[in-house]
Amino acid sequence: MIFRFVFALVFAALIAGCAAIGATSGRVVIQDQNTQVAVTFSSRDRALIEEYYGKTKKKLPPGLAKRKGGLPPGLAKRDTLPPGLQRDPLPNELEVQLTALPSGYVRVRVGQDIVLLDGRTRVVFDVIYGAAF
Repeated sequence: MIFRFVFALVFAALIAGCAAIGATSGRVVIQDQNTQVAVTFSSRDRALIEEYYGKTKKKLPPGLAKRKGGLPPGLAKRDTLPPGLQRDPLPNELEVQLTALPSGYVRVRVGQDIVLLDGRTRVVFDVIYGAAF
């Protein structure tokens, strides 16, 4: 009897743990019957962003030039952006040139990095590191 109880308890804990852990890799795609959209920066968008910020790029002092972006260390795709982290919208003159995003997704600047994220959950879907100096 106790063996069954312990087995059921361990089994329930394993199932609950599996449900609590979300996917940490793979491609994010939104689709319906007729269309499919990957939620990433396209190569065209990357080029436009790098060109836009390249116009205003300044040489940084050697100590600052080595620092990586504005994201906290280790933050990458599929992570959640911390709530207190300052994020600024991209300039409108750049945003209108970029590919339209599905509803709820936004592009923001976090320090030197450009981040594509879900505006509601703050989950990061793509990052262009060091694009905005």
